[in-house]
Amino acid sequence: MAGQRGGGGGQRREQSPDSQYEERVIEIRRVAKVVKGGRRFSFSALVVVGDGQGQVGLGLGKAKEVPAAIQKGIEEAKKNLIPVPLAGSTITHQIIGEHGAGRVLLKPAAPGTGVIAGGAGRAILEAAGVHDVLAKSLGSSNPINVARSVIQGLQSLKRPEDIARIRGKSVEEIAPAGMLRAYTERNRSQKAIVEVQ
Repeated sequence: MAGQRGGGGGQRREQSPDSQYEERVIEIRRVAKVVKGGRRFSFSALVVVGDGQGQVGLGLGKAKEVPAAIQKGIEEAKKNLIPVPLAGSTITHQIIGEHGAGRVLLKPAAPGTGVIAGGAGRAILEAAGVHDVLAKSLGSSNPINVARSVIQGLQSLKRPEDIARIRGKSVEEIAPAGMLRAYTERNRSQKAIVEVQ
C-alpha cells in the first residue's frame, strides 16, 4: 500500500562528532511501488538539522535502506539551512507558516513557557534554538506538510530593524521594549561567540 508507514514517527537525535549540528529524524515512512513482480519497498526519511543558535534546515531523503535515506535527508537539510531571527529564547513576532494544505501558527511566548508544539513542529523549533514558543497546526496533519509549514513560517520572520526600515520608524517605536531587549542581548552574545572563534 503506497504511503504505508513503517517505523512510525519516532524521533532520533544524532550528534555527529565532526559537526556542530544536531540531527533529528522526524519520521521514517515505508513506501511501496507496485510492479509486475509484486511490490518494491523503499523508505523516505524526514530529517531536521539545526545548531540550536538560530540556524535550521529540513531534508527529505529517499532510498532502498533506512540508513541511506536518513543520510540523504541529512545532506539535503544541511544544504537548506536558514537563519531564524530570535528574541532571547523565542521568535520575534507571531506568524502563520503555510505549505500546501499545511498551516501552522507560531506565537512568541514568555521565558519559561517551553516549546508548546507537537511532532514535527517541536523537533524543528528545538533544533533552531527556540526554547519558548506556542505552535498550533491549523491545516493538514501530514508531518511533511507541517514541517515545511514551520520552516516557511520561520523563514518569513522579520528582524525588528527590517520592519522599522520598511515603516520608516525607529526600532524602539515598533517593537515592544522586552522583546527588543532580549533581541539585542542575543545579538550581542552571538557576536561575542563569533569573535572568540
